Parts: sequence; structure tokens; C-alpha cells
Amino acid sequence: MSTSRPIVELCGVAVRVGVVSVVRDVDFVVDAGGSVGLFGANGVGKTTLLRLMATLLKPSAGVGRVLGADLSGPDRFGVRDGIGFIGHVPSLYPELTLRENLEFVSDVIGAPGGMVDEVLEVVGLGGASARRAVVCSFGMQRRAEFARELMRVPSLLLLDEPHSALDASALGIVEHLVQRVCDAGGATVLVSHDRERVSKLTERAVELVEGTLR
Repeated sequence: MSTSRPIVELCGVAVRVGVVSVVRDVDFVVDAGGSVGLFGANGVGKTTLLRLMATLLKPSAGVGRVLGADLSGPDRFGVRDGIGFIGHVPSLYPELTLRENLEFVSDVIGAPGGMVDEVLEVVGLGGASARRAVVCSFGMQRRAEFARELMRVPSLLLLDEPHSALDASALGIVEHLVQRVCDAGGATVLVSHDRERVSKLTERAVELVEGTLR
């Protein structure tokens, strides 16, 4: 068993919005190489928990660490480059083409030449690379986001309903990305209503019930 620090460590964590505790008393650990399915009914706090792990929210109580950074402290900003988050709303620059979106990321991370073309082909967007993101379907934008994360290979990959809007020919992209991150020593957390499909990609599952993990 690895003695290195887990990718995600949450101990007694709560997140409040106003006076409402959306997430409370959560204990959750994900080790390097691990992949976890996070399930639960609508509105129980799954996306809030993902946003917490993405360092977009701070815990209202408890102790949380992601990639070694304290989620309540300023060092959390320093690990964001190691976190990949694909949520409900595509995070692409709408007026840029799909290729330009990926070239921007490629320049930031110093990816080798040809990587943009490679990942566009992997996700089936090689023939649509010159299309502006704003005129692309949701499914195409989703594929482009997967291409971005394939290029980056983050240390922590957070996926919120990853199969949403993907047609049958694209479903294997999710598995490919999850496997690539885990093989590189990273970790993945997948939120989904599709238990059967996600269970094939993860080593364990947890249930969020009324804001608490079970």
C-alpha cells in the first residue's frame, strides 16, 4: 500500500450556503490511482462536493486537503493547475474555435507539438477543429473538454455527469480519460446517475444522502 499522501482528504467537512448546510460531516479519502463513483438524488449536494474538491468553495467546517493543499488556506490556489473539472456547463471560450481553445491550453502547459491534433482526433473532432465553440453542439463542446483534459492529464479529475450529451460513439472517451489519469498516478471522482456505466470505471462507490456520505 502506498504511503504517500492521498489526493483528496476530507474530514468532518461541511459546506453552508447562508444558513443551509448543503454538505455536512463528510469524511472522504481518495488515494493516488483511485477512482470513485459519487451517487445520490438530485439536490443532495453532489456538485457542491465536487466544487469543494475543485477548490472553488471553502469548507464551512472540518478539514479538507486536495493535492496536499489546505482547502481553507491560500495554498489551494496553487494546486488548481493539477485539477481537471468537467461540469454541467462547458468551460470553453465561446468565440474561439475548438482548435484555438486547445492551443491556448497547450501554450499554457507547454504541451509538445502535435498534441492538439492528436487529442482532437481521439475525441472525434478532427474534422470540426475550425468551428467556433459557440456554434458547436453541447456534445461537441463536451468532447472538446475531454480533449483538453487528455492533453493536460490532471492529478485530480472531477467529472459531473460525464456521459451526458455524449452519443454512443463517444462514450469510450470517458473511460479512456479516467484510465489515463489513474495510470499516471492521479485520481478521479465521477458524479453520475448512471450507476451501471460508472461502476465499470471506478473501484468503489459512495452515496450522498441529504448532504452526508454513506
